[in-house]
Amino acid sequence: MRKQTLSELLASSQGKKLLFLGREGVFTKEEITRFLKKINITTTSNYEEGIVGVVEHHKLNPVEEDISCKAYDESVPLYKLVDFEKLLSEGIDDDELLMGIKLSNDQDRIFRLLSNINIDDGLFVKLLEMYVWHEDEEDHTSDRDVITYVLRRYIDIKPNEEDLLYSYLTLRRLATEATNPKMLMALIRFPNFSFLVRGKGKVTLRETIARNEYLNNETMTKLTSLRDVKVDAAMACNPCVKLPLLQIFMAKNSEKINEALATNINIDDIIFETLLGKEDRVVQLLLWSQPINIERLVLIDAQSLELKLFAIIGANWHLKSEVIDVLITRDNEVLLCNLAANDTLSVVQLENIYTRGVVSSFEYLAINTAGSVEMLEMLYEKYDESEIRIALAHNKSTPEAILRELFDRDEFEIHQSMASNASLPMELLDILKVDTRLQNELSQNEIFVKEYETVLDYDKKAVQF
Repeated sequence: MRKQTLSELLASSQGKKLLFLGREGVFTKEEITRFLKKINITTTSNYEEGIVGVVEHHKLNPVEEDISCKAYDESVPLYKLVDFEKLLSEGIDDDELLMGIKLSNDQDRIFRLLSNINIDDGLFVKLLEMYVWHEDEEDHTSDRDVITYVLRRYIDIKPNEEDLLYSYLTLRRLATEATNPKMLMALIRFPNFSFLVRGKGKVTLRETIARNEYLNNETMTKLTSLRDVKVDAAMACNPCVKLPLLQIFMAKNSEKINEALATNINIDDIIFETLLGKEDRVVQLLLWSQPINIERLVLIDAQSLELKLFAIIGANWHLKSEVIDVLITRDNEVLLCNLAANDTLSVVQLENIYTRGVVSSFEYLAINTAGSVEMLEMLYEKYDESEIRIALAHNKSTPEAILRELFDRDEFEIHQSMASNASLPMELLDILKVDTRLQNELSQNEIFVKEYETVLDYDKKAVQF
């Protein structure tokens, strides 16, 4: 005879009893009783008449084991507690549940429900927003458990990476990768953990959230209400933040915020012009990262910037073609070198730089992957300078014949530059691999890294076999 599913059993057992063995799970006995009462089923912890099924926790004491065996012998169907909890979870009325919790502020119930993997993400986030953190206690057990529940739900953790669930850095990863604005809103309510990030020092959780490009108006309003300069600066460089809020940040007149605004492509010409009058660091970021058209070039020229500071514009990847043409004619050697290395320039524009005859720019032309093969060949044949040879050795666009000739020179500086070149023929790369002095450069070579990963993958499969 086919055993009824748990849902079938509940649907056909009005006026009957369910026996529960073992301790509670994510639902208390009272919550289970209320749920079953709605379908006219009662609960019991004793083996008695009228029992139509047994629901068991995966751990039972000796007495409970004996009862379970007796039920089995008498053909009473047995069900796992986790299956019952899944069924109960699917029947939850979210609005009714949330209203009850709001009225009672039952933190214990919130905590238990957050551990319930069967509730959907929408309810989970709403419960998470209602959880009260113990910020006055360092590393509180319940808080750490809640963080683990969050990470397990939203971060893909492999079985051999369980330790990541207990690292606050994984929480930073979630704040960076989350795409649900409501999840981000819930994360704002977390303790404002600090993370040590290489090259940036300490970065807080709220700063990380503020950089997330999936912020909505509600999360932005909440973040600005924190009145935290670091959070404001993080938002000021976020490309999802629109002009009205950027104007509010501009009015704060904070150097840190101004630096962030200088990198945000959503600023208008008014903010652009205002930032041009700020500290050199702000101007540097502005010239390097903002889209520059002729109108903005006029605004920059009006500032009469020092030549070295102005030269930074040559490294900008967002220059309009007509702006580049104007800049190439300027008498600014550093500017010309920056333009020569900028791979957003056209072949014609790079050739125009060459015709200027500024020798210091040639090594930059030699390293630019956007240059024509003809120009690279000419630089190699006409200028036997160490800097140009080293630059050509690094350039992925350098013809293979030239790379082989450079390799045959057997000069360490050339080999060092060549080691990170993904266009280098494999037999030459194999020779460079044995030189331990080149490990840093080899680690930047796409071909070498790909080959190394392939070997590792093969080794893993061999071990599994």
